[in-house]
Formats: sequence, C-alpha cells, structure tokens
Amino acid sequence: MNLLHPDRDQIRIENVLLALGNPLRLSVVQVLDAGGEHNCGSVLSMLGVTSKSTMTHHWRVLRESGVIWQQPSGRENLVSLRRLDLDKRYPGLLDSILAGACTDVAAQPVGRRR
Repeated sequence: MNLLHPDRDQIRIENVLLALGNPLRLSVVQVLDAGGEHNCGSVLSMLGVTSKSTMTHHWRVLRESGVIWQQPSGRENLVSLRRLDLDKRYPGLLDSILAGACTDVAAQPVGRRR
C-alpha cells in the first residue's frame, strides 16, 4: 500500500489548520506530540475510540495534510507526528495550537473534559 505524504514544501497551512480543527484529530496530535511511533490501535485506546473504521478518514486527513507520518507495519500502521517538518514550515504554529488546546480543556467544567 502506497500512502500519500506531502513533501515538506508541499504542506499547506490551510490543510494543517483544517486537520487540526477537528477535536478528535487534535487529540491524536496531542498524543503523538510525546514523540516516537505509535501503532494506530494504541492511539485509539488512549483516546477511548472503539471503531477503527471511524478513524480511517481521520488518519487520511492528518497524513495528507502533512501532520503525521503513517507507515504500514504488518497488519497495523505506525503513526508519528511530523513535528520537525511542521516546525520548519510554520515555526511556532504547532506549539501555539497545542498550548491553546490545553488551555481550552483546562477551562471546561470538569464534567465536560475529554
């Protein structure tokens, strides 16, 4: 399977913002920001997502926007954040978005937090 990953200079700000504008995809990026490769199933478990098929679209949006790397590994896919590429292309953007997301969650009433 050949997965589409844009080169660093092909990453577009509007696609990155669209990808990160979805709460579930933003949560995925927060998990991946810790570093390293994760299998898709472990990320879903961390987020409490039970349907792998629901995530197929989200993985594609994140991958094709240039936010993540997704590599087949046996029957699973390994995913990692393209932190270096995003920081080179749009310095400070990812840090600002992730900091804002943490602030937004902290401001929510306890019963509504993810």
